[in-house]
Amino acid sequence: MEEKERPLASSCNFAGVRPIMVELPYPPVQVQERNLEYANFLSIDYCGSVSEMSAITQYINNENRLCCENCSVAKTILGIAMAEMMHLQKLGELICLLGGTVDFTAKMRGGRHMLWTPDYLTTPEEEKKMLLADIESERAAIKQYKIHIGLIKDNSVNQVLARIIKDEEYHIMLLQVLLKEAG
Repeated sequence: MEEKERPLASSCNFAGVRPIMVELPYPPVQVQERNLEYANFLSIDYCGSVSEMSAITQYINNENRLCCENCSVAKTILGIAMAEMMHLQKLGELICLLGGTVDFTAKMRGGRHMLWTPDYLTTPEEEKKMLLADIESERAAIKQYKIHIGLIKDNSVNQVLARIIKDEEYHIMLLQVLLKEAG
């Protein structure tokens, strides 16, 4: 009698994975007043080429491709993606409070609008290159958030952005550790 082939299954269990973020509370999500210009800056952070939407999608793609090869790295990547989802949610709330719309369109200066696309992602095949691309994405996000903090004159919004930066810096540190472990 022929032995039945067993189905292939992932051995990576993601139960209990939590968002990976700094152990500090977020400031209240509030704004001093409606300001469409500020909402438009945040729309770029929400779904521009350097954005939380791009980060989430890139991390989930990397996690999916790593889960069968390196479960511990995949779990860490998923935890980072979960934190990025929280950032996306907070930005969406701020955009709405500022009078903007959340429609996956980054509203650029000069009236140009850019619909989010997966073309914004960097998705190399090799684990080390994935981690390097993720580190670069985090650095670009921090740089962009700092620019927006300089342009936005609403302390409530800037406190949320500064808190998000703390998570992004923590993510860089974790990704650098993973990169060293990858050899």
